[in-house]
Amino acid sequence: MIELGPGADVIRGIGILTWLFIVGALIWAWSKPRTRVGKYLAVATVLGLLAAFPGRWAWERQQALSSHRASLAKARAIFQERCKNAGEKIYRTVEGVEAIAILRKRRYVDTWPQIMEDPFGAAGNPWESDYPLSFLLPRNKDGQLAWGGYAHEKAWNRPGYAYVDLRDQDDDSISRYTLAVDFGKQDDEQKSKENADAGDSRSYRFVVNKSPSPGPMPRYGVIFEDLTTPEERALWVAGGAFRVLDLERNEVLGERIGYFMDGGLGSAATARMPWIAAKRLSCPDYGVGDKYRENWDREFTEQVLKIKNP
Repeated sequence: MIELGPGADVIRGIGILTWLFIVGALIWAWSKPRTRVGKYLAVATVLGLLAAFPGRWAWERQQALSSHRASLAKARAIFQERCKNAGEKIYRTVEGVEAIAILRKRRYVDTWPQIMEDPFGAAGNPWESDYPLSFLLPRNKDGQLAWGGYAHEKAWNRPGYAYVDLRDQDDDSISRYTLAVDFGKQDDEQKSKENADAGDSRSYRFVVNKSPSPGPMPRYGVIFEDLTTPEERALWVAGGAFRVLDLERNEVLGERIGYFMDGGLGSAATARMPWIAAKRLSCPDYGVGDKYRENWDREFTEQVLKIKNP
């Protein structure tokens, strides 16, 4: 027999008390009436009451399960219908682009998934100042972006965009972001710079400098849009559009329309995060080999707006 540990005694005690209560109720029902018919009726009434509570629990559980299945089927039907128009489309590419405009910033929304703006896009991109940084970062010879940690500058031989102008939708201000180097909290900054020149990979990391944009804004820009309706959000289906624009000609150069759904319908059991789990069921596919896409907006933008080499 499997022993449950110290809690087993408590469980056994509860079980014994339950059975004592049932037996006691039946004895009381049999002994109280004076006639045999009355005794049968009383016992039947007690048995009916005892059966009603677990019966009602089972009925409510079945109703909840049926409702969950119906919601899941509806969510899947909506998701499959939306996926008919999903995917990446490039209409025109541009060579030698130096800078871009970001027409909306991606905001951090903490742990409230149902108020997250554009869950589909946000799940594949960074937030706040890291969002413009993702467009500025250089690549190494293997095509990897210089994210995280510390890296030797000379290892990054393919530049990102020279600068980014970002429009803040909250106050309509425009800020200019450029790539900068953080040498960390070292006592001798000059020594840190010398280490960087010598190839010390622990010397610094890439960050951004932010200042008011002197204008004018770049000709080419990007913007994201949350396509989710209230009905879809309630069923944990979310969609987003990301578009690359020629602002001078008011032309869409390329766009990515994507949808995903959480098969758990928003369950937070075992600390799961619904919009992260939703990446398992997406169109286009979030998966790239054995990993999920990262910096998706930068990756797509670079296919349309070819970065100018120095």
